[in-house]
This record gives sequence, C-alpha cells and structure tokens, in this order.
Amino acid sequence: MESVQAYLDRKHQELRLINDCLSHPLPLTCPRSVSEVIRHKFQLTAALKAEHALHDWNVTETAWAHPGQRRIGPFEFRYDYQRADLDVRGPSFYDVERSAIDTIYTASGMAAISALLLASARVIGKADILVLAGAYGETQELIEGYADRLRMITLNHPLEEGAGPRSASSRIMLLDSSASASAFDAGLRCTNAAPDLLIFDTTCFSSGSGRIRRVFRRARELAIPLVMVRSHTKLDSLGAEYGRLGSVAFVCWEKNVSRRSKLKELPAEARNAVRLLGGAALPAHFPPYIGTPLYRELTNKRIAAILRNSRRAGRYFATALSGLTAELHFVHGLYITLSSERPLDAAAARQAAAEMSTDLARAGLPIEHAGSFGFDFAATEWFHNSTTDRYSVRIAVSDLPTAIWDDLTEAIARWWSTHQRRRAEDRSRVGLAES
Repeated sequence: MESVQAYLDRKHQELRLINDCLSHPLPLTCPRSVSEVIRHKFQLTAALKAEHALHDWNVTETAWAHPGQRRIGPFEFRYDYQRADLDVRGPSFYDVERSAIDTIYTASGMAAISALLLASARVIGKADILVLAGAYGETQELIEGYADRLRMITLNHPLEEGAGPRSASSRIMLLDSSASASAFDAGLRCTNAAPDLLIFDTTCFSSGSGRIRRVFRRARELAIPLVMVRSHTKLDSLGAEYGRLGSVAFVCWEKNVSRRSKLKELPAEARNAVRLLGGAALPAHFPPYIGTPLYRELTNKRIAAILRNSRRAGRYFATALSGLTAELHFVHGLYITLSSERPLDAAAARQAAAEMSTDLARAGLPIEHAGSFGFDFAATEWFHNSTTDRYSVRIAVSDLPTAIWDDLTEAIARWWSTHQRRRAEDRSRVGLAES
C-alpha cells in the first residue's frame, strides 16, 4: 500500500522532471492533493509545449530555417520535408538494448499499424493474419476494410487448434496487448508454429514490461521476425498526453531475416507507407524528458501503482458486483469492464459512463469521462468487445494512493448497483404502463 504522502512526494518528482525541461522553470511546491497533481501536471505540460512553439516560431514542415539538426530534449531530427523524410535519433522508449531496434516514428498508434500492415501485404502478398480474440477493435476494422490481401483469422479457444487450414502460403501473427490474459498467453504459445512474421502491439504494456521482454526472447529463440507497434500517447508521457506519437520498431531485423527473404524489404516499404499515408511523426510531440534514469524509474512506479490498484479493484468488483462485470483480467491490467443485467448498446454504455463520472466527480472523487487510460484520474468510457459484439462500461484504473483508490472503487460499485436497480425499476414501470 502507498500512503497519500508517499504518493504526493512521488508526484512531486514527476512534476519536477517536467518542470526542469523548461528554459525557465516555474516555482514548484509539493502538491497537497490529487487535484493539484492533475492540474499542475497539465499546466506544466502546456507551458512546455508553448515554450517550444514560441522558441521554434520559424520551424515548419519544410526545414528552410534549420540547416543543421534540430533537437527536442534527447531527440535529434533531420529532414527536408517532415512528412517525407523525417529522421529521428534518440533514446528508445523500450527498455531493451537500443542497437536491437530500428524505429520508424509515426503520428499515432493507428498510423503505425496501418503503415505496417499495408507494407506487409505489399511485401508478402496474400497471407493469413492470426488475431487474438479481443484484439483492438480498430485494428480489426482496418484489416477487414482496407487490407484485402490479408485474411483475418480470429483465434478462439482452444487456440492451439484455432488456426485452421491455410488459405495462403504466408502467415502473420498479431499479438495484441488489449486481449484478455488467457488469450494472450495462449496466443504466445501458438508461436510454436513459427509464423512468417510476428507483429506485437505493445500499446497497453509499459515500455519496460516483462511481457515485452518475454515476447522479445521468444521471437529470438524461434528465429521469428518481430515488429513492435505502439501508441506512445498512452503510457509514455507520465499521464499527460504530451502529443500524438506512435512507432514501428523492427527488432534484430538483420539477424532474424534472411537476405533472400522478401521480408528484408519490409522496413523500407513501411517507411514508404508512412510517407504516402501522411502518417509521419511531429517533432513537437516528442516528450523532452524521455530517456533519463529518473523518467524510467518514475514511469515504472506509475505503472506498478496502476496494476496494484487494478488487482484490488478486480477482486472487489468480483464480489461486490457479482454478475455485473464483463472482463476483469485484461492482460495489460490497466482497465476493467462492467456489464449490465440487460445488454447495453453503444449509446447506453456511453451515457452510463458519463453519468457515473459526473456524479462521482461532484462528490469530490478523481474520476473523469475520458476515452483513454494511464491518467492520474480514473477514466470511464463505453467499451465494445469485438469478439462478443457486446458493449460495457470501461473503468481505466489510475495511479492513486491506495486508500483513495479503494474509496473510489467502493463508490463505483455503489453507483453501478444503484444504476442497475433503477434500470430494472424503469423497465418494470414501462411494462406496467404498456399492459
């Protein structure tokens, strides 16, 4: 358990790390509450972005004013035209050996996976792409709607038998950090069949996650070419959403890909797809505090606190909301989902998420209606399970002191139970009126 004072001291370190990136740091005292933490962090982030905008007033997508390299924090940028030839040098977001990864940065996580999948289809040709049940819904939409050379096969239990007969000579496997823990682990076992290419969406894992290292080692042991894609907006900016940023990372490519393999062309094709899709990264969106030992330490502590709170909430909801939970064991551990006695549609789930956030925030609890995760406040939003086609309400777990998080968990359970009772009463009244 983490005390409130220990939490505030840790958050003060996060605020100082951001503040120290300013040319003229602002006066900063230790925050006295969660609301001060949230307010100060977003204010400092805004000040940092504003300072860059004022200092770099003559920077445009065409590098007419900067004949040399431009820097933001530890990152160096070189380009003639950002969208076409942006070259980024700097520390890896991943806690792995830097020389093992060749990274292409993009404007978002979806820009990264879009460019990679389209480039893969162009290089490999027709292929089966094996996707975990519960994989990120927009990735599945992308494959079904725009990657017509890829036949998507959803791996249902038992996964070892779920691949079925091949319809193409090549096979790609997509490991997705949005899946349930059981689906992810079973999917990882399926790599024994040695797909031609392993794509790993790491977005919902901390960049230093043990699961990332586990997949890294497994791909190396089985000599499977590995590409990692990621949205850095979520977990890599200390919960401040510094800017929209994604990446495609080719792992040990020269070692794992034969010179005769068609896959040797994939990095070049992915870069070309980023250019043609207009998905290149924006230098201003690179957080300048990345890469320091303190940043890594604070990020690891943030994620550890979120995971700890998630486990506590999952155990509590399993008892207090028995029969009213959807998924409590996502592999990432960053959020949980609540279900209804009667099925919800998208509008009803969105409304319930908004109403719950509004009511509990009025009571002084750190919760907001927001469509992302990794904040210093809990975030609610509707959630669609693409495998079951059911809607639920997602609770994104936050980095909060244990006592405050437990109070919030209990308040959520009370609100959700009351909400379900009211829905049942409303249905009964409607039924009586109709009869």
